Amino acid sequence: MTSSSYDLIVIGSGTAANVTAFNCRKAGWSVAVIDHRPFGGTCALRGCDPKKMLIAATEVIDGAQRMASKGVLGSVSIDWAALQKHKRSFTDPVPGHREQAYAKQGIEAFHGRARFSGPNRVEVEGRTLAAKHIVIAAGAEPVTLPIEGFEHLALSDDFLALETLPERLVLVGGGYIGFEFAHIAARAGVNVTLINRGEQPLAGFDPDLVTLLVERTRALGVDIKLGHEVKAVRKSPNGFEVIAEGPHGHVVIDTDLAIHSGGRKPALQALDLDAAGIAHDKGRLTLDPHFHSTTNPSVYAAGDAAGGPLPLTPVAAMEAHAVVDNLLHDKHATVDYTGIPSAVFTLPVLARVGLLEAEARARGLRFKVGHASVPGWFTARRVNEPCYGYKVLVEEGSGRILGAHLIGPDAAEVINLFGFAMRSGLGADAIRHATFAYPTAASDIESMLP
Repeated sequence: MTSSSYDLIVIGSGTAANVTAFNCRKAGWSVAVIDHRPFGGTCALRGCDPKKMLIAATEVIDGAQRMASKGVLGSVSIDWAALQKHKRSFTDPVPGHREQAYAKQGIEAFHGRARFSGPNRVEVEGRTLAAKHIVIAAGAEPVTLPIEGFEHLALSDDFLALETLPERLVLVGGGYIGFEFAHIAARAGVNVTLINRGEQPLAGFDPDLVTLLVERTRALGVDIKLGHEVKAVRKSPNGFEVIAEGPHGHVVIDTDLAIHSGGRKPALQALDLDAAGIAHDKGRLTLDPHFHSTTNPSVYAAGDAAGGPLPLTPVAAMEAHAVVDNLLHDKHATVDYTGIPSAVFTLPVLARVGLLEAEARARGLRFKVGHASVPGWFTARRVNEPCYGYKVLVEEGSGRILGAHLIGPDAAEVINLFGFAMRSGLGADAIRHATFAYPTAASDIESMLP
């Protein structure tokens, strides 16, 4: 068995992995990168970027449908094969470009599944790699659901790579993946059913605004079944049967394709953490606030693999920069998660930053709430969007913005302004005195403040 030694081994090739690998290599370290999948990571190849490229077409459909009675004539439809070709024009070059970048910087790249064989050793494709430091940045993977016939569920990767769309689609799970895929597929003409075990989908987003999104999604023709637990997925002569238990008994849904759109977990199972003495609990690494393993001083983690509070691409980069500081400069860097926004890229978009109302109350904070559904505001009326709402939490006395929650046109952009204000320490008064271009969605912010 061939062996090699490095200053740093990075497991993964996504955002966190690349920030770590390139910065440490720039500092003169010898670096190796390992990934069993094409180089590039989830976001660039199988997640947010390709998803947003598909959404670009549905935005056109959505706009034409909303404005059909307001001066726009004719109908438009999606050529799925052409849309996939457009998506692949972005995703296909990524692995090659990434590998070229590694070679140019002198980073050794290994294709294969990494497995620990000691505190400082990793096995990959018959080779033993040793390093002073190892960073786990392997991303996340779908959780295994306790469903009979779970193997019949396709994954989110499969949906994004579909060459042709099914006539019928069932989405198992009411998180952001389920809702985003439902909006893409429904606007492409697919008969969509979304099943969520709990009565409240999209955990982590404001429940009042989620209710608005559920109503808007149902108006698209999506059959949303809340409070239904999928028990089995079975092959049938015409596709699959999805059997779910609901408040009024069990239901059977015939479909051509069923997608696992439930939760994700850190991709750790194949790494054999125990062989390296790396502590973990319930599928998550045991790390200190500096992303350092509590039991193996050679090991750090960043990104989704670290199991942090916000599994987002910008957060993966922030965590990786902290790890780099800790590796190169022996610092004790952490990450401040204040004011980091997130969005569900449905149409309209649902977005949040900061605390939920329930979280703020649980902390005993005193605050005012600005909350309304405002489809009559110009921002919504201009584009004939019936779904526009907000909830903004402002601390009494200090004027500090505790949280902002939006649904409607341009919500994904406006939420960034709230996030910037929160990270910059700008309170409600500072926003009230700001002047925004008018008419824009950003100019609504002043009216949202309580």
